[in-house]
Amino acid sequence: MPNTALVLRHLHFEDLGCFAEVLEETGYAVRYCDVGEPDFVRSDPLQPDLLVVLGGPIGVYEDHLYPFLAREREFIRTRLTANLPILGICLGAQLIASALGEKVFPTGLKEIGFARLSLTEMGMTSPLNHLTDIPVLHWHGDTYGLPIGAVNLASSAQVEQQAFSLGPSVLGLQFHPEASLDERFERWLVGHAHELAAGGIDISALRRDAEEFGPRLRAAAMLMFRDWLAGLAPRP
Repeated sequence: MPNTALVLRHLHFEDLGCFAEVLEETGYAVRYCDVGEPDFVRSDPLQPDLLVVLGGPIGVYEDHLYPFLAREREFIRTRLTANLPILGICLGAQLIASALGEKVFPTGLKEIGFARLSLTEMGMTSPLNHLTDIPVLHWHGDTYGLPIGAVNLASSAQVEQQAFSLGPSVLGLQFHPEASLDERFERWLVGHAHELAAGGIDISALRRDAEEFGPRLRAAAMLMFRDWLAGLAPRP
């Protein structure tokens, strides 16, 4: 039987991107689950070998507007208690931090665009070392407190918390290494048009940066993800 990966998705165009190729290469059978739909309610958090929680344009603290967030947080907490692998990206990382009891809150700014990470000492010895000196895609306005027992792996010029790990099986990434930065990136620019306009973001410059940095970032991000998957303990 192949390993299974359940992917919690908040926006259709914010998918696994280049990480889908890595999962296929490493023998995972992937199933997307769109949160807020009946399939999510029926899903068993302990069934998949890997859980990936993707990004989205809502805040972890907006349960009153999006009630499924409470269910999603409990879904993640159940896996954390069972010490089963979880990768969280952007909103996904924030949901992991929230499930671990940390606050998620607005930074007061929009970090949207490409910028290099500053890896911590622990980050340099982690799979994130593949991203050294490579501009990565940032796209968020919230941040999180570092969970108890977790290790901060990276920061940026604007935000202290950009990545954390909790043992070998939990990885939270505030940035977007997975994003497809080829012609599919246009879906991000259209889908987030209002946010980009409100933030005064130069869409043409963002598109040019995606073309310039995309190929190198894709290669490095896939190496990073492969390394992290290789470090997961086999499921009993």
